[in-house]
Amino acid sequence: MVIRRRLRSILLPLLLYAVSGSVSSYFIWHAVNGERGLKTKEEYRKVMADLILENAGLRSEREQFERRISMMRAEAVERDILEEEARVQLGRVHKNDVVVFLKPDAK
Repeated sequence: MVIRRRLRSILLPLLLYAVSGSVSSYFIWHAVNGERGLKTKEEYRKVMADLILENAGLRSEREQFERRISMMRAEAVERDILEEEARVQLGRVHKNDVVVFLKPDAK
């Protein structure tokens, strides 16, 4: 009888500590690595920074296009822009022109 009581008094607290420790470690692991954990927050910040940079690049590209379109829409169309666009569309060059081929940007 005494041995059982003594064994219970030792094993019961150890079992409770083990269960509470495992439950606590489960919640702590999910707080750090889970779907809404601390590491995920940093990953979201990196993705947001990349998207902000991409957005800035697209805005500058849009501004360039808008600038070119505004030159084409003006009452007096600039002859250089009109000639450049016509050559691009038709794929023709004047015999006295010098053509320089550039590699396309790798984006």
